[in-house]
Amino acid sequence: MNYWVFNCTKQTLVVSTLEVAETGWSRMRGLLGRSAEEFRPGKGLWILPSEGIHTIGMSFPIDVAYLDAKQRVIHIYKQLAPFRIAAVKLKAKSVLELPAGTLVESKTEVGDLLEFLTS
Repeated sequence: MNYWVFNCTKQTLVVSTLEVAETGWSRMRGLLGRSAEEFRPGKGLWILPSEGIHTIGMSFPIDVAYLDAKQRVIHIYKQLAPFRIAAVKLKAKSVLELPAGTLVESKTEVGDLLEFLTS
């Protein structure tokens, strides 16, 4: 099943190919071991449940959106560099990892409502 993410607030496409990390192993692995070439614009990784992430062991920056239970963006990082530990947000229920530049391109900001759709 293919998932994609739409920003309902801005009426923009955020992700056209979404991977879901919902098992213990897939959440722990995240994007580790992947290259920027594998994580190109249009892709995304939705980690749930999650209250925070890190980029230790990664080789490229990413954009990050923390989401509440209603998929509203409550915190973002643009261009989070490798080898960083991002803040834990207790109100977050999931985290969306995106190729660097995606948040700017899709105009996604704190307060925006995202919709996760299947095709």
